[in-house]
Parts: sequence; structure tokens; C-alpha cells
Amino acid sequence: MRSQDTHPAIHIDYPAWVDSVADWARTYASDEERMKLAIAVSRANVDNGGGPFGAAIFEKSGRLVAVGMNSVLRYNNSALHGEMFAFMMAQKRVGSFSLNAPGLPVHELFTSCEPCAMCLGGALWSGVRRIVCGAAREDATRLNFEEGPVFPESYKYLEDRGIRIEHNLLRDQAKAVLELYRSKGGKIYNA
Repeated sequence: MRSQDTHPAIHIDYPAWVDSVADWARTYASDEERMKLAIAVSRANVDNGGGPFGAAIFEKSGRLVAVGMNSVLRYNNSALHGEMFAFMMAQKRVGSFSLNAPGLPVHELFTSCEPCAMCLGGALWSGVRRIVCGAAREDATRLNFEEGPVFPESYKYLEDRGIRIEHNLLRDQAKAVLELYRSKGGKIYNA
């Protein structure tokens, strides 16, 4: 047995199309501009055979730090949701396991859909100080995505730890990407 079989390596990269969607030099001044990027990432991902979820992490100033796209199908890895991908890339870029480490600016997560249980938990540990959501949980569950145990108390738990959470920003635009995925017969990979 080869060592790569017993000790597989995982390496994740952005897809080739990412720079056509993310403008790394631009300052995204408003919440709407930031959410539009998260939605654009989700749409580009669907257009390129991926899942219908996208995320972007910004410094509070509007500087783009990372984007994330659902890469479950691309890598056959259930942990690679859009938010988790964005957390990994942002932490790599800033050189810290916490986006709230001393000396770092405040970081915010914009996500095309309310996070599932895994991503909501990951948000706590990531160090982001604010989460802004596009589509709602029920929009994803309409497609039969299982979002896991997320309750009003889940959000309160994060809020009690200093993470602001906002819902339904550009919800209709974000929901349209979920509907696009449904119309294309996209795979529901956790049902």
C-alpha cells in the first residue's frame, strides 16, 4: 500500500473562474455591494457545476479578504461549504487561525444563505464579528438541503459572544441562485 493511500493529503484551491467574479483590489463600500459579491460567487459556482452557496469575508473597511464557494462536489468533501472555504482562505491569507487575533481589523462574513449548523459553529471559531445572510434557511430546505440543528438559540449564542447577525439582505437575489440550481437539476448532496 502506498503512503498516499494511507495518508492522503487535502489541498484546496480557488476555481479558475474566481478572479472573474472577485475584484481583489476594490473596496466594497456598502453591505449591498458585499452581499452582491457573495451572491455572484454562488451563481458562478452553479454555472460551473458547483453547489449554490457562496460567501465573502471582508475587513470592516470593505477590503476583500477571501471568498468561498461550496466545493463539496468539486472535492468530494462534506466540510467544504462556502463559509468554511472562506474561513480557511481568510485565515491562510491573514496568517492566523482567528480573524479576531490581536492586531487584526474586524472581519465580517457575508453569505448567500443562512449558515447550516456546521458553518454557524465555524463562524464562532473563525473570529468574524458580524454575519450578514442573504437567503433564508427555509429557502435552502425547499430544495431539500438539510441545514442541521440551527435554532433561534443558536443565533442568540453567537450574539451573546459579540457576533452581530443580520438576515435577508438581498434575499430575493440570493434565493434566485437556489432556484437556478434547482432548475438545472443540481445534486442535493446531503439528503
